[in-house]
Amino acid sequence: MSTNHYNSLVEKIKNRTAHVGVVGLGYVGLPLAVEFAKVGFTVTGIDVSESKVNQINQGVSYIQDVPTEEVAALVQAGRLKATTDFAAVSGMDTINIAVPTPLRKTKDPDMSYVVSASQSIAEHARPGLLIILESTTYPGTTDELIQPMIEAKGLKVGEDVFLCFSPERVDPGNPNFQTHNIPKVVGGITAACTKAGATLYQQALETVVPVSSTRVAEMVKLLENTFRMINIGMVNELAMMCERININVWEVIDAAATKPFGFMPFYPGPGLGGHCIPIDPFYLTWKTKQAGIEARFIELAGYINGSMPHFVVDKVQNALNEQCKPLKGSNVHILGVAYKRDIDDVRESPALDIMHLLTRRGAVVTYSDPYIPSIDVEGVKHQSLPIDAAVASSDCVVIITDHKQVDYASVVEHARLIVDTRNALKKFSDPKIFRL
Repeated sequence: MSTNHYNSLVEKIKNRTAHVGVVGLGYVGLPLAVEFAKVGFTVTGIDVSESKVNQINQGVSYIQDVPTEEVAALVQAGRLKATTDFAAVSGMDTINIAVPTPLRKTKDPDMSYVVSASQSIAEHARPGLLIILESTTYPGTTDELIQPMIEAKGLKVGEDVFLCFSPERVDPGNPNFQTHNIPKVVGGITAACTKAGATLYQQALETVVPVSSTRVAEMVKLLENTFRMINIGMVNELAMMCERININVWEVIDAAATKPFGFMPFYPGPGLGGHCIPIDPFYLTWKTKQAGIEARFIELAGYINGSMPHFVVDKVQNALNEQCKPLKGSNVHILGVAYKRDIDDVRESPALDIMHLLTRRGAVVTYSDPYIPSIDVEGVKHQSLPIDAAVASSDCVVIITDHKQVDYASVVEHARLIVDTRNALKKFSDPKIFRL
């Protein structure tokens, strides 16, 4: 290891004169950039979206968990700016990569964003640079994909430049845990890489957890989200079983949760949403297939969770039948389309699938969501409607996302029929309420 490059980098980080870069200014990148800027670093964000770059440079936040006031103050102080030009990398000492890693329709990883960002960084990299990938991916990405790109430019990882992986753990809308106080796992290609990465995060975040390698760090994220996905799949299957034998699954879970050991409650729902839990486990199944291993638990849970929107639509149809109404031609109003409560994010939201399936069966579909003014479903634009009027005029209201600010007492009073997929109406008892 070149102690000169390492020592110089660590000294800059510790005295916060290092120029910090963040590639990808979305739900992960922007909060991270803000945290680094808040503790005194000069931070430059890079994003291909001119709209995002312009908003940041104007001091405007487009992320719900990042107040515009914070962004404006940091921009005005000269500690935060954004650009679309990767040439800015040449003046950086550290770079965090937080770009999307979606799945293709074939359920294999689309690494195009990571590859593009890494190639652009490699073009402008110089000795003494710390590079940390945060995008969720399969074990082996950092050393198999990114390290060769960097070393092809004549820079030795662990000596000239330092390369790590650190899984993002953002939970949008969580009032208690945000970027600064969520423990940060980091693993490097070499011990020096890990130390450099940990030193950077220690400047801005409360807890840093170093691990022995990039592959361990990559697997940590997949374990976390696969754990949730499998347990949600199990409880979704339980909900289907309870439906058939006329048992209230919510009461079962609440009673089981009174056990003080050996049980952790998970809850059924209309399907999985967000960028992580519906997607991340399939990075693991793709990688293990290469090693000749079938990830049967993961694939089965994915199948069950993927079937939930169909289960919900069947329940809507059956509920309408109880009132002697066909689904075709009925006005079905969706209450909440964000993928989780109290956020403005519709990525992978089951509401989109449910709206599409209802439309295919002939229902007239509308929606209300206080956080989502409009959405596109299979090329059709929908506008959020005022809740009270839409509920009163619908044949059936389907609660997909249980936003706290909704007046559920009013919904129960004015709706003709309700299918509740989130147990939002737990306190209400009415024959017109059909629970998941």
